[in-house]
Amino acid sequence: MTSSSAHSRKALSKIACNRLQKELVEWQVNPPIGFKHKPTDNLQRWIIEVNGAPGTLYANETYQLQVDFPEHYPMEAPQVIFVPPAPLHPHIYSNGHICLDILYDSWSPAMTVSSVCISILSMLSSSTAKKRPSDNDQYVKNCRNGRSPKETRWWFHDDKV
Repeated sequence: MTSSSAHSRKALSKIACNRLQKELVEWQVNPPIGFKHKPTDNLQRWIIEVNGAPGTLYANETYQLQVDFPEHYPMEAPQVIFVPPAPLHPHIYSNGHICLDILYDSWSPAMTVSSVCISILSMLSSSTAKKRPSDNDQYVKNCRNGRSPKETRWWFHDDKV
């Protein structure tokens, strides 16, 4: 959640807390390659360091993801954004919002933070050009005042990037 909407966030349900604690333990035992969880005292917001995969356009680059978990996680998808500066990518907006179907319409409660991270790294790794989405400026302008990417009606039409 963006900082302006974080104050209205509801506390995690018992199911969400249990699931996140289980995922956090699994992460500590078997972290996904290329990612590092930055410990905080807030189970509802994770900060994750992303390292670009070797041999890709993003090799030797480091970014941060902010993962905010809703009250009813995993039945509802977490909000995942890059903390600016976001990587230059055709599906990542300069405000950090990510156009990736599993974060929205294709979310499944079987997914985990690790599987989401791996999907994001795969998306980065498969890119052939470092550039912003063609509608970046208009989208970012429309997202002022803390609009969540989960409020966007995404159009998933380009799986080649």
